[in-house]
Amino acid sequence: MDNSILLTILADGEYHSGEELGAQLGVSRAAVWKQLHKLEALELPIESIKGRGYRLVGGLDLLAADKIRSFLPESAASALGELDIFPLIGSTNDAAAEAIRTGRSANYCCFAEQQSAGRGRRGRAWRSPFGRNIYLSMVWEFQSGAAALEGLSLSVGLAVVRALGRLGVDGAGLKWPNDVLHENKKLAGILLEMQGDPSGLCQVIVGVGLNVNLTGCDTDAITQPWTDLQMIVGGVPRNELAATLIAELLKVQAEFTRDGFTYLRDEWGKFDVFAGKPVQVQLGDNVIQGVARGVDASGGLVLETDAGERVFRGGEVSLRGA
Repeated sequence: MDNSILLTILADGEYHSGEELGAQLGVSRAAVWKQLHKLEALELPIESIKGRGYRLVGGLDLLAADKIRSFLPESAASALGELDIFPLIGSTNDAAAEAIRTGRSANYCCFAEQQSAGRGRRGRAWRSPFGRNIYLSMVWEFQSGAAALEGLSLSVGLAVVRALGRLGVDGAGLKWPNDVLHENKKLAGILLEMQGDPSGLCQVIVGVGLNVNLTGCDTDAITQPWTDLQMIVGGVPRNELAATLIAELLKVQAEFTRDGFTYLRDEWGKFDVFAGKPVQVQLGDNVIQGVARGVDASGGLVLETDAGERVFRGGEVSLRGA
């Protein structure tokens, strides 16, 4: 039996009897009970009360492609390629890579309700509870190779902040090179992966993970300060959020393709959480201290040190407050 049908029924957060669920699913009450236990394995809080039935505590705001498309402005709807929603997948970036392999790459986009192998920058695992957050990957194509992509991850971060602002989430900031923070706590992360010809036609998989509502989830494995939209603004409808992210990502893609990061640099600087502050840059085993002075025209971190000004690129560089 497909869990997605049962989830759709329980998403309203109301009580449903075993008999009712069995009738809707066309299975026995024993089969319903087994499937409910599988949902609990997804960390979904299933409550059972004798005489009333079962309910999913708090309900779920499930993603749906038709709902997402209904929120898209006309320009984004026409630019967007295929849109997939996966209940459970290893990683949305892996699904995007498969879309490239099968020739569906032009502005392909996918979301997952849960990732079993979500990852972030430098191979870090990304916490991916079911139906709680946004896990998004989109494929962008570029004709000019890797050299023209400097500052791209910063541009994606700006798109996320723009989207949050459109939905009334104020105070989001950008931490070089690819984190979105709110009050110095991580709200979203970005992971870019490139495929194709480094000197010609290439595809960039743009991965975004955004915390929407981690209430009641096991967050012990998260090793850094974090926040979510539930704590900041009391939550945001996920389908509207997904559509707004798509629209802003496609807008930034067009701006970056036309003018590069130079066009977006000043706006990125307005959200730079470390601008003018003492910071530490970790490069391998070396720690360099200085004052953050924004980014250069190609998105490199500018650091004022006692030995003079230095510029750092992405890769294995880590930035934190001093």
